Amino acid sequence: MIVRSFKEIEGTDRHVKAASGTWESKRIVLAKEKVGFSVHETILYAGTETSMWYANHIEAVVCVEGEAELTDRETGKTYTITPGTMYLLNGHERHTLKVKEDFRCICVFNPPVTGREDHDENGVYPLLTEPEEV
Repeated sequence: MIVRSFKEIEGTDRHVKAASGTWESKRIVLAKEKVGFSVHETILYAGTETSMWYANHIEAVVCVEGEAELTDRETGKTYTITPGTMYLLNGHERHTLKVKEDFRCICVFNPPVTGREDHDENGVYPLLTEPEEV
């Protein structure tokens, strides 16, 4: 059994800040836990816009605080995301989040992330794996 708080991982290697400066993420469950998914608390900052494309992952996002406009770049459709709203990127959709007020969300990724990922120039997380234990 693992018991861990977001507070205790602040400032550790599980607390990742984007090179773009638009978000930070506390990764509380990672690939190394070997449970088939990862769980993060992510904050995207007000006034920012982040374009993403999880070509290698499925992501579910639940907003717990703040507000953002989610645009599906493949269809052009936009959604207002507020606390209690979930979105699921089950088709690897290219999307953009335009953040109106600091947007705090809980994210689940499959396959799990390692904690070392950041978006590349296309908004993609690379598919990284943990080394096999011998």
